[in-house]
Amino acid sequence: MALLHHVVVVYVFSFIVTYSLAYDAEGSYCDFSSGIVSGGPVSTNIAHLLAGLIPKFEQGATFVESSYGKGKNLVYGLAQCRGDVDQRNCLGCIHDAAQEIQSSCTNLADARIWYDFCFIRYSQEQFYSKVDTSNGVLIGNQENVTDVKSFSKDLGKLFDKINADAIKPASGGFATGVKDISKFDTLYGMAQCTKDLSSLSCAQCLNTAIQNFQDFCSGRKGCRVMYSTCTIRYELYPFIFPTGSQKTPSESLTKVVVHY
Repeated sequence: MALLHHVVVVYVFSFIVTYSLAYDAEGSYCDFSSGIVSGGPVSTNIAHLLAGLIPKFEQGATFVESSYGKGKNLVYGLAQCRGDVDQRNCLGCIHDAAQEIQSSCTNLADARIWYDFCFIRYSQEQFYSKVDTSNGVLIGNQENVTDVKSFSKDLGKLFDKINADAIKPASGGFATGVKDISKFDTLYGMAQCTKDLSSLSCAQCLNTAIQNFQDFCSGRKGCRVMYSTCTIRYELYPFIFPTGSQKTPSESLTKVVVHY
């Protein structure tokens, strides 16, 4: 099944902030049909909504649903950090993402931005608890494994367990796993759904994401599939906290945004 109907290059943004760490966006999606007036009531409500996220994450939140405004100017928002990330990295990521999403999607009421450590989304449509795989970011290592068939089999086994763990109510929609695939190589995997999804909806989102393993991700040494309501990722290096590193090895990546 062809999963990539339209492909656009992702531009990665970097910038300096007052926090001690700087974060780069993996990609963003801006709905250009959702235009709003600069400085108008919806634009103002989006700014208030994003500013209101920071205090909640400063208090230790890792997932926030929020809304701001009334009537036709009401805006809904959602922000979530990766399940293994500590508070310092979570807060720094949310701070950067809240700034970047406004500059990336200026004067638009429907926007999403993906970072390694966090995700932010806002819209005038109420999207909570609804599976959304209509837009996303795919990132794949340009290097391929030598034995694609064997690697794919190991990857499938690993994510059968990871996805089963992620949909358990007690997991909070987040799970990781590790599998030794040779004497020298270890496969690391992660799956996460936004916390507003039910177990059934989480499973639906992850099942859609996993289909990219046979398409975009096939044979790649590492790959990420990031939708609005779930993410899956695997690498041949430890990227998961606390054993993972904040800095990933130097690698050539293919990045695309998908719109269905």
